[in-house]
Amino acid sequence: MAIKKSELYSSLWQSCDELRGGMDASQYKDYVLTLLFVKYMSDKYAGNRNALIVVPEGGSFADMLKLKGDKEIGDKINTIIGRLAEENDLKGVIDVADFNDEDKLGRGKEMVDRLSKLLTIFNDIDLRANRAEGDDLLGDAYEYLMRHFATESGKSKGQFYTPAEVSRIMAKVLGISRDTRQDQTVYDPTCGSGSLLLKVADEAPRGLSIFGQEMDNATSALARMNMILHDAPTAEIWHANTLASPYWKHKDGSLKTFDFVVANPPFSQKNWTSGLDPAHDPFGRFELGAPPAKNGDYAFLLHIIKSLKSTGQGAVILPHGVLFRGGAEAVIRKNLIRRGLIKGIIGLPPNLFYGTGIPACIIVIDKEQAPTRTGVFMMDASKGYMKDGNKNRLRSQDLHKIVDVFTRQIDRDPKYARLVSLQEIEANDFNLNIPRYIDSSAPEDLHDLNAHLNGGIPNRDIDALEDYWQAFPTLRPALFKPSDREGYRYARVPAQEVKVTILGRPEFTAFSERVLAIYRAWREQHLPTLQGLHIGAEPKALIHALSEDLLERFAQAELVDKYDVYQHLMDYWAEEMQDDVYVIVQDGWLEAAKPRLLVEEKGRKTKETPDLVIHKKKYKTDLIPPALIVARYFAPEQAAIDELQAAKEALDEKVFAQYGKLDEAEIKQLVVQDKWLTAMEAQVMAEVERVTQTLAGRVKALEERYAEPLPQLTQEVEMLSARVDEHLKQMGLVWGADG
Repeated sequence: MAIKKSELYSSLWQSCDELRGGMDASQYKDYVLTLLFVKYMSDKYAGNRNALIVVPEGGSFADMLKLKGDKEIGDKINTIIGRLAEENDLKGVIDVADFNDEDKLGRGKEMVDRLSKLLTIFNDIDLRANRAEGDDLLGDAYEYLMRHFATESGKSKGQFYTPAEVSRIMAKVLGISRDTRQDQTVYDPTCGSGSLLLKVADEAPRGLSIFGQEMDNATSALARMNMILHDAPTAEIWHANTLASPYWKHKDGSLKTFDFVVANPPFSQKNWTSGLDPAHDPFGRFELGAPPAKNGDYAFLLHIIKSLKSTGQGAVILPHGVLFRGGAEAVIRKNLIRRGLIKGIIGLPPNLFYGTGIPACIIVIDKEQAPTRTGVFMMDASKGYMKDGNKNRLRSQDLHKIVDVFTRQIDRDPKYARLVSLQEIEANDFNLNIPRYIDSSAPEDLHDLNAHLNGGIPNRDIDALEDYWQAFPTLRPALFKPSDREGYRYARVPAQEVKVTILGRPEFTAFSERVLAIYRAWREQHLPTLQGLHIGAEPKALIHALSEDLLERFAQAELVDKYDVYQHLMDYWAEEMQDDVYVIVQDGWLEAAKPRLLVEEKGRKTKETPDLVIHKKKYKTDLIPPALIVARYFAPEQAAIDELQAAKEALDEKVFAQYGKLDEAEIKQLVVQDKWLTAMEAQVMAEVERVTQTLAGRVKALEERYAEPLPQLTQEVEMLSARVDEHLKQMGLVWGADG
């Protein structure tokens, strides 16, 4: 049976545990990724002399396995990797990590044991059985490792990785898509491990010609390995300082230009002029102004602009300071704006990136439309994110909303995005600080002094809920009644009965049914596709089709945010459904549904919790939880067990036996309808419930806020004070004026 994606991730991260001893993540990542490379190449190409990568005799992962327990294991692993590197012109790429380094891997038996365990873990991962070539299982696992390495590498060492969500945004706002031509080019002058380049290239199924440059030797080697692992072996990655020694040039010495340029350069680099005289730059990169000597942000931006074709587009991640700092940077910024080179600016949440916690932005450059540009499209997307450990992370819905709004130039919500005219920017002295143009702060919930003094709920606050009153036309008069004061109304029902009143209205029931009908139409549309999943199907194409259609359908739903519904599907996919789908498309329905026997290794118990224990044997049910079998086939027995727990073992045996009786149609019904679609329907109905909670909560808050006017409160306070004084007198605790 094929390994689930989550289990693959766990196995790979377990390999990292074996190396943590004398290294931090920025170091042990090189060992783990090198072994992953050798294992993948061996699984994919060993024995095929006509393959893209030649695995020579004595240069495979199988040769490494023979070394388990060998006293010279570290040195011999280096030799094996060296043979693979020599055969494929990869010296200086895959042989950077020293597997015989005693300071990092331990001495004597400690090194032998550590490397032997590491090889055992990798041997258990069969990348051929998991179809790494077809479904990008390996690519996703690599992404998982890179994110974790970056998280653990610390502030100064995590810059080799750009979060995948940000990379996808950059690709999409540049218009890279299925229509992008194969002969077009993309370049990253500070490519790190190559993660940004690869995510951009992923958006162009026809392919893009990839070019990159990276100053750090080990990281540039990592990028080369990354390209090969992701089936981009023709990508050209060069190791050198981009600003001082740009490698990609034309024969006449001028900079090579590209269709697309993306970059996440080091923020505010202080030594950017090392090896370079900005005043006499042979490539003319600083014609719009010389960046400050101690801050390289604009140096990278100007290099990117110079590296673009006249029709080219670029996207670069930079700190917010580039938008408003004065001096030399203000001069450059003014020239960029006047020439129309800046198409847009996207403000991102803080603490997204691994080299810094400060907020950053994406600056989008467009040369082709520069002569006719009349404004800059600005977005403040800083509020949409989730916590992920000690970092923040963009959710699927945040990514999709940013791309939708930017690419369509939607400015209906001025607190999120708007097209700012060049005249307005010039009036602000070419300062591009986003808060100058977009006030994304939440509106203040103002109290009404008159209402506090005299009672009643301001019509202003009730009118602010107009979206709800349009959806539920008879609800407003059911909750509020007229008052004798203009501009105010009174509550018709007690605060604690507001939610019950809302739920009891016929139009709320109709609203709930309309939302559910949208979901069920989506369900019926995709039910044949889900039940038709087969070996070799493409999981990523499936979730793309499902999610995009769900998003489009819920754009028509009132009060329900389409992006929230979309996020529910993407969360369920990430947490459970994708594991199910990957197993089905690798093993088929019947094999995927079989309970898996958990085998405990000698001296070590399995970490997995069994779902069934039959005759002391422990089983894990990856695809169909026992509860689904019980609900569909053994509901009476479950009812009996609820009364008599001792019968649980007998029911477990019936459930286990039922797995063997299931045919493919029954498995599909259990998985697709009872599991996947039922779970999604519950999430959609949770959105309906959220509408109720939001409205009820606001109405209840308004009622309670103005329930007792100030004179009444003052009278109550005076009355209570008099009672306290009387009580104190009776206790003899009140003294006269003489004390």
